[in-house]
This record gives sequence, C-alpha cells and structure tokens, in this order.
Amino acid sequence: MNAKSLFPLVEEIPRSFAYLCPYTCDRYLVNGELIRWDGPFRKVLSPVSVRTSSGLDPYHIGAYPLLGAGEAIRALDAAKDAFREGRGVWPSLTVGERITSFETFTDRLRKKRKEVATLLMWEIGKSYGDSCKEFDRTVAYIHDTIKALKRKHRAVGKHTSRQGIRGFVERVPLGVVLAMGPYNYPLYETFTAIAPAMLTGNTVICKPPRYGALLFAPLMELLRDCFPPGSINVIFGEGKEIIPPLMASGGIDVLAFIGTSEVARRLKDLHPKPHRLRSLLGLEAKNPAIILPDADLQKAARESAMGALAFNGQRCAALKLFFVHTSVVDPFVSALAGEIGQLKCGMPWEDDVFITPLVNEERTVYLAGLVEDAVKKGANMVHCGGIATEGAFVPPVLLYPVNLDMRVYGEEQFGPIIPVVPYNNIDECLRYVGESRYGQQASVFGRDPAKIAPVVAALVHQVSRVNINCKCQRTPDTFPFSGRKDSAEGVLSVIDALEAFTVPAVVAARDTQTDAAILSAITDT
Repeated sequence: MNAKSLFPLVEEIPRSFAYLCPYTCDRYLVNGELIRWDGPFRKVLSPVSVRTSSGLDPYHIGAYPLLGAGEAIRALDAAKDAFREGRGVWPSLTVGERITSFETFTDRLRKKRKEVATLLMWEIGKSYGDSCKEFDRTVAYIHDTIKALKRKHRAVGKHTSRQGIRGFVERVPLGVVLAMGPYNYPLYETFTAIAPAMLTGNTVICKPPRYGALLFAPLMELLRDCFPPGSINVIFGEGKEIIPPLMASGGIDVLAFIGTSEVARRLKDLHPKPHRLRSLLGLEAKNPAIILPDADLQKAARESAMGALAFNGQRCAALKLFFVHTSVVDPFVSALAGEIGQLKCGMPWEDDVFITPLVNEERTVYLAGLVEDAVKKGANMVHCGGIATEGAFVPPVLLYPVNLDMRVYGEEQFGPIIPVVPYNNIDECLRYVGESRYGQQASVFGRDPAKIAPVVAALVHQVSRVNINCKCQRTPDTFPFSGRKDSAEGVLSVIDALEAFTVPAVVAARDTQTDAAILSAITDT
C-alpha cells in the first residue's frame, strides 16, 4: 500500500467535515462561570495531514488555553466549596435532584452529537463513525448509571437488626474528584468517572487530555447551565504545570486517572496524605491471545485482527501479543494477514474506514523503532504496507516470528503492530503472563473445554478478564473493568463505579421501640 495515496489535497476534504477556520476554545469553567482566557494557548494540529505547496502539513484545527497553577487552585477552591464537607450545594441535593440535573444535561448533550464527534475525529484521528459511537456510548453509560443508582437508592434506608442493634447503611460521597481521561476515548472514559462521581454527590475537577481537549469546549456551557456552581469545573493546560499543585494541596480526595503507571505513581506521591487518597486508575496493558492447536483459525484470525487493530491498536484493551502453537502458526499467520488485508485504510471521514492516522507523528517514530528492532533480531514483516510512513499514518505490520529478545515482546506498542510468538508448550504462554508487569485481560482460542479450562484457571489469577474465542474488550459496561499489577487500581463499571466514589456510613441505635421510631423518621427524611 502506498501511504502517499492516503493524504488528499485540502480541497478534497468533504465540506461537511472541513474546518475552514480554526476552532479556538478561549474559555474554561470554574465555579459556574465561563472565564475568558487571555493567556497562552496550545495550537492543536490534527493527525490528518494535507498536501500544500510546501509539502505535507498537519491540519491546524484550533487551540485551547494553557492555564497556570493559580487557575487550577481556584478550580479546587470552587469544588471544595461546592462540596463543603458533604454539606455543600451539590451533595445536599437529593438523589432525585442530582439525577434530574444529569437527565437535563444528556438531553442537551444529544444535540451536540455531530459537533462533538467531528471535533473528536479531527483531533485524535478516530473515524467519524467510531467517534459517533463513542458519543452514543457516553450517553448510554450515563443513562445506565442513573438506572443503577435508582435501584441502589430504593434499597437505602432498609433497617436490619442484629444483636440488639438496629441500623441502616447508606453510601456517601468522598469529596473532590480529579478526573483525567485518556486521548483514545477522551469523551467516554472521562464521563465514566464524572457521571458516577457526581451522581453520588462528589464534586469534580475535569482536566481534558492533551489530545482530545477541544471537544470539551461545546460541553462547558451545558455543564454550567445544568449543574450548581463549583460542582463541575473544567480546566485546560499542561498536566505537569496544573496537576502537581492540585495533588500537593491535599485537597483532592479521589484521583480518577487513565494513563501510564509511572505518571500515576508520581501523582500519588505528590499527595501529602496518600493513605486518604482514593485512586481509580486505568493503566497500561499487554493483553495476550493464546491460540490453541484445535482453535477455529478463521474465527481466531478475525477476532485477532479486530482486537489488535480497532482504533489502530491505540487501546489499553487491545490484543498486543499473540502466542500461537507451532502446529498451526503458519496457517494462522496466513489467515490473519488475509483479515488485515481486508481492512480499509484511509481518512477518518471515509465510510467503512478502519485504519486511520495515529494521534501524532511521535507515535510513528516509536513504532518504526519497534519494527526495526524486531526485524534486526529475526522477525519478518508478513503483512506490511511499507514501514515508510508519512505524517502520522502507519499501515498495519504483522511481525513473525517474535521472541522475548525483541522490544515488541515486552513493550506496549499502542499502535497497529501485531507480534506473533510461536510456542510448543502452554507453560511458555502462562510463564509470560505470570512474569509480565501487566494484568488486564487475555484471550484464549480453542474448541475443547477440557484443554481451555486449565488455561483459564491459570489466567484468572493473573488478569481480570479472560475472553474465550473473542477479543479483549471493556464492554458490556455492566461487567467489572479492572486489572492487576501495573494495569489498574480499583474497579470501574456501571455498578462498581457507584461504590468506588463512595464510602459506606452506618446509622445505628439500640433496637428499642423509641429509637427504632427515630431511625424510621430519619430514613423518611
């Protein structure tokens, strides 16, 4: 495949998707006020490049504010005041009132679908179809969280009596949440923290990711109008400038962060009382697929291609290393190459496109280094559109055979590189998983339950989800989403997140008629 053919002239971009003028976000949200910023801005360049008279240039789509430590601390003060030790304006609302605020927000959010999805497409290179899916999934997650909260709330206040003590349990918010989503799902992953955190009474400071920040610009007016001042604050800027002061202040009660384990460790170390900090972290992963000798190779190849290359492999839940038994490795590699060859490469606005430009050109340099290292150490590029790249586009690369001496064996590639490792004994695969720093998910492909069962039994002690004859993924959102080792801290799903952002509180009294009546009266209020 010729990478050059994928980059059109600027006039070839459909007018319905083109940004003829840069989209500048010049405000941020603190204490219910959209504050105009007159300081420095970050210029936003799209992963999509266009040909001009001077050559291939990234498409300039906009800019957003680079706030400082002072603005970050003002956001923290606003969030703390709105919480005010559980007696602030937001946690003092009833569950029903908080739900109503979110229902109003999502009703207005739906009207922003095309605008938000288009910004998402341009800023991170996600196909327009998948950008719309991310938007829809975000709205669905909020609705599912509301439903789960209603079910849980109906059970609150039910008394139990044990050993002469009558009481009831309710879950109460923790305080101020710092929510930082990733660039690959900047809308969805950010709101999987914001929605449960706020619905349970916490207040939030949202710091959008470096890539994927512009889409929050059209949301801030909605957030201002639908929620009380200070309950949700949105700040922009360099993380290394505005996040350390927040953490060092000790005013952050919950860190909801998706990124790398190294950054998460540094942020937690900044907190003066880390034992008081609740952390919900989604971190790196190196999810393996294990292809057993009796696997349905065509099905395994199809699931493997989708699992490795969805959004160009830029997903923590992507399949990133393939262990294939030597008896079937050649036909599997051939089938996988065939599946990859059917995937459409192109621009994110094209219909049915699957492989699009990566989020930035730095990724192409890193991935080229992984491929070069593997080839020098004996791997072949079985399927490759040519490792030479232009702009931020990297065609899929299937590497075989891969061994533990190659960087791609242990490093999380986070891109469209598929390493295949031949094995003779299943213990080789299980040893890798046991020794790996990561422990999010794994996939096992086979037909015989008697052979699959012991593999699954071993894997469940190393990863948090084992997928049988299907790719790794987060969905459905009702399943727990977590990880072991350096892959996660805490559990996120519709139900688990409601508990992750709260702590149980018990109200109890002697089980006498008088005190039972008092408890009932308290419950009724």
